[in-house]
Amino acid sequence: MTREEKRHNVICSCIQQQEHIAIVAKQEMDSAQQQSNDYGANVDRYDSYRTKMMRARDMYAKQLSNANAGLRVLGDLQKLPPFDTADHGAIVITDRQRFFLSIGLGKFQVETDDSKEDFYAISAQTPVYMALKGKKTGESITINGLTQTIKEIF
Repeated sequence: MTREEKRHNVICSCIQQQEHIAIVAKQEMDSAQQQSNDYGANVDRYDSYRTKMMRARDMYAKQLSNANAGLRVLGDLQKLPPFDTADHGAIVITDRQRFFLSIGLGKFQVETDDSKEDFYAISAQTPVYMALKGKKTGESITINGLTQTIKEIF
């Protein structure tokens, strides 16, 4: 598998995970709105149930907005060629873990030819991202007393 194909597989898997998050947030937002509508007219000015449902709807709306923003970022990263140094959009394989320097999505799985590999999508605000930024293949980073050597970047 070429570097471009590996990169494409990782980004597509990350996009699928982010799309799932967006779908769930949309369903929950719609559910909270429906529960509020089904509740009926306001009983009084301080109707706590309706307020609770509206707060839940607003929370899920914010999660949906964040998920859609993440999807836009991932779409932009998909257009970039493979990297030689660790930077935003690069996929970094160390002797301990696999990172996708992109958005703060966390752990996700990528299907390879014969198995599934765990990757971690991390945002620019994380200490690991900051330690990796600008590094090249063969260089090492130390986080929380653990040293990791970069085996591959694409």
